[in-house]
Amino acid sequence: MDRYAYWNKILHVNLSDRTTWIEEPGDAFFRRYAGGRGLIAHYLLKYVPKDADPLGPDNILVIAPGVLTGAPVPGAGRHSVGAKSPLTGGFGESESGGYWGAELKRAGWDGIVFHGVSPTPVYLWINEGTVEIRDAAHLWGKITGEVEDILLAELGDKL
Repeated sequence: MDRYAYWNKILHVNLSDRTTWIEEPGDAFFRRYAGGRGLIAHYLLKYVPKDADPLGPDNILVIAPGVLTGAPVPGAGRHSVGAKSPLTGGFGESESGGYWGAELKRAGWDGIVFHGVSPTPVYLWINEGTVEIRDAAHLWGKITGEVEDILLAELGDKL
């Protein structure tokens, strides 16, 4: 089947043991949950225990572009980020604009679900079909401009 609004690929990242896996939920899933808030709600209900500490390892973080994110239509440059809220203990979600969501879709992903907690600083590298959890100890404590300079030196035109 040709896919026009989604890739049928959700990336799961377990920060605790540095593993990743791909979920291919199918057409019915995307018709039901679409993108953005719908995906966040689904994964919060599926993975987060009701009594989970919002700041603890049982919470998840979901990044989910909208169905039309990346499409050439006005207002389609949006993605949502959500988790169990430390403020309310319920659904916490925020939207953002810009290129990030469209780039995630362009890379072939409909969302990312982060599980667990990393014992050391790491970052997620997605490039040309590969996914890696990379060490970020050398970036820890630096300001944004310094991190950008270091990553540009390390990754060059792949960034």
